[in-house]
Parts: sequence; C-alpha cells; structure tokens
Amino acid sequence: MRSSINSYLEDYLSRGSETAFAHLRGLRLARWSYARVAYAAYRFARELEARGIARGERVLLWAANSPEWVVAFFGCALRGVVLVPLDVESAPDFVARVQEQTKARLLLVSSETKRHGEALGIPFIELEKLDDTLSRHSSDPFEPRDISDDDLVEIIYTSGTTAEPRGVCLTHRNLLANLAPLEKEVQKYLRWERFVHPVRFLNLLPLSHVFGQFMGILVPQLLGGEVHFQDSLNPSEIAATIKSRRITVVVTVPRLLDSLREHVERREAARGRANSLRRRLAAAAGAHPLKRLWLFRRIHSYFGWKFWAFVTGGATLDSE
Repeated sequence: MRSSINSYLEDYLSRGSETAFAHLRGLRLARWSYARVAYAAYRFARELEARGIARGERVLLWAANSPEWVVAFFGCALRGVVLVPLDVESAPDFVARVQEQTKARLLLVSSETKRHGEALGIPFIELEKLDDTLSRHSSDPFEPRDISDDDLVEIIYTSGTTAEPRGVCLTHRNLLANLAPLEKEVQKYLRWERFVHPVRFLNLLPLSHVFGQFMGILVPQLLGGEVHFQDSLNPSEIAATIKSRRITVVVTVPRLLDSLREHVERREAARGRANSLRRRLAAAAGAHPLKRLWLFRRIHSYFGWKFWAFVTGGATLDSE
C-alpha cells in the first residue's frame, strides 16, 4: 500500500531507460526516460530547498504539458511544497488573483506564459531551461521528511471570471484513494502487457486538471507506458501523430472526440465515400468486433493498426 504519491518515483527508477514521456519540440521529439524524470525530480526538490521554500508553502505552475511539468509535480511533492497548477490558457489577471490568494513563493512558466508571468513580480523558473537550472544539484534520492498522507499535494483551480478564485485541496490520501482500485485492476493485466509493450498514450488534456494528471502521469505508468504530449489540437495533426508514433490510447474529452469524428467524416466525403460510411455505420450496429474491424479497415489504417481506444471524460459523450 502506497503511503504517498512520492512512492511513484521508486517505480520510475525501476523502469530505468524505458521511455516515460515524449514531447515534440520544434522538429525534434524529446524523449525522457523514467529514470531521468525521477533524477530530475530529486534535483527539483533540492532546488526548492536551496531557495528556502518550505513544506506547506505554495508554488504556481502555469505552463503547457511537458516532461518538465511532471518533474515539477513530483519535486514539489518530495519537498512537501504545495503545487498550484494552472491551465496554460488561464487569463493573466486570473493567475494574479490565484497568486495573491495562495501567496505562492515561486512561479514555473513555459514559453507561452513567461512574458505575463514576469509581471507577477515573484521569482520564476522557465521549464524549457529546467535542466540548466537543476544541473548544480545532486540526483541522489531526496529523502522527504515526515510526509503524511494528509499533507497537501496540490490545489486545483478552474479558470473563471469571479473575483475570488476557489481551489480544491488534494492530499496524498485523496489521490491514492482513487489510484488504489485502478492499480489493483491493472495488476491483473500486467502479465499480458508484455505482448503489446509499450502501450503508448497520447494525452490531449491539460495536466492542470485531475483527469489529465491521472491519465498523464499516474495511471499509464502502472503499465510502464509511454505518454506523448501534443500541443496542437488540430484533428488532422492528431491523426498523423497517432499513426506516426504508433499510439495505442488517446486520452481526450468529448469535444475533441467530436472534432475527430467530423474530420473522419469530411475525409470520407472528400473521397466520395460519404454514403458508403453511412451504410457501414448502419451495418456495424450490433455486429461482431471482427466484422466491424473489416467494415472500417480504411479508417483503422488511417489511424494505424497499433491504435486501440479513446479514453474520454469530463463531460457526456454525444450519442453520435
């Protein structure tokens, strides 16, 4: 039984050089191994210590999804510092109100938010330069002092226009209570996972939201999976990524799933197959999975044969 979220880093170390996260930077696909993430998290905890940021104090994280985002999450948890993750699309005035409310000591930004982040007037670290910032610290395991399962891990805010932002406080116990039943179920399938290893997840959700976190940095890792981050939400680019990187599972929300469905329908129509698609959809109702696979073989080929499933949440699926 895990006593804190920090135990994940032991799992990360055990997976060594296997790819944990991948993120397209310009034309280069940056890959981070499980061990690299763990070592960087230890260094990050020491950076917080060197800055005098104590247990229970707050750090704002206003940045796009990236492996460095994950490093900051675990580094704060190791130090006992409370992370306050904000959606990269949050308005600057909303971020300023959250900073005032939480009294955050440090701001973590990415290139998209740096300019507005500087205006807050508190020390900041640019995540794209995190390796340089942390290079002075040891990567030896950081031993957290007296971390309790009732300690806060993070405060989750949702963007809004109200004068007083409201956050939800999540402890180690809160997160682990949701993870424990998932981990128990995953254990049943691990012996079969080796036949499809690695399971690759394309996470299209912000890590600043709980669902994005669970399906980005907590659940896939129970399988030793790879998580790929993508900045673009253009459906044709998403489809290209699924095929080129041999993605197995796409983590998304119904709105993005709708855009992908519409993209496939437009693509079929452009090839003169709109009526054929409607007939295949009608024939697929209640059909055996192998028959459905045959009926939609062109669409399966478009996404790549490694692709299995969409995992969606956060809203109700459209009946279509």
